[in-house]
Amino acid sequence: MKIQSVISAVLLGLSLLGVGCHTVPQTGRSALHLVPSDQLASMSAAQFGQLKQETPISRDPTYNAMVRRVGERIAYVAGPDMPNAQWEFVVFDDDSQINAFAMPGGKVAVYTGIFKIAKSDADLAVVMGHEVAHVAAGHGNERVSQQLLAAGGALALQFGTSDMDSGDRQLLMAAYGAGATMGVLLPYSRYHESEADEIGLIYAAKAGYDPRAALGFWERMDAQKSGSVPEFLSTHPSGSTRIRKLNELMPKAMAVYQSR
Repeated sequence: MKIQSVISAVLLGLSLLGVGCHTVPQTGRSALHLVPSDQLASMSAAQFGQLKQETPISRDPTYNAMVRRVGERIAYVAGPDMPNAQWEFVVFDDDSQINAFAMPGGKVAVYTGIFKIAKSDADLAVVMGHEVAHVAAGHGNERVSQQLLAAGGALALQFGTSDMDSGDRQLLMAAYGAGATMGVLLPYSRYHESEADEIGLIYAAKAGYDPRAALGFWERMDAQKSGSVPEFLSTHPSGSTRIRKLNELMPKAMAVYQSR
């Protein structure tokens, strides 16, 4: 197989990562989903159940009441975008983790460490709105789909270059891996973070929380970082990029908040 043909086939495979078959709620973007959503929800429920067995669950009444209160309001406004969700909110007792996450099917976890940054219901709504937005947008499915296609492209490249010089073949495989990661997977991950910020901000506003809390919250989160890598190597946008985009979105979010 000629090297030009191989490169053309690889570029075609990578371009397929942009093909969409699912419409992201709130933003209207098309996204590729290759895995049935009910299958992801079932897998997530099993993983979440295992995590609850392996990780201490907080019994702090203030934290639990706060997460339940905010979570139910976020779930209510996100409901139309996640009609089959079986909501569950859990506070994990780990002060070292300033983190939260949501999984397909409506499983939402908050670590007690997040309360070092989230001091109010509005702050927590920023966090939970963002994490629920990832699920509502189907970002997990999209990432799995991208990785499946990238892996398929790598496999096709291996078979298609079997008659090449081994050194040239290794270089081509390395170039493909770098191109898939730097050109597709990392940018999509950063885009997903920005999209979750946008959708989560709307969810928080619809739920009755002042979206302006997001600016202070993310500034405090950014200040917690002990170090950073260049944005083009990161799965998350830089703090300055995130704040700039949130400021751009704020008029829209404030209009939603004030029109309730």
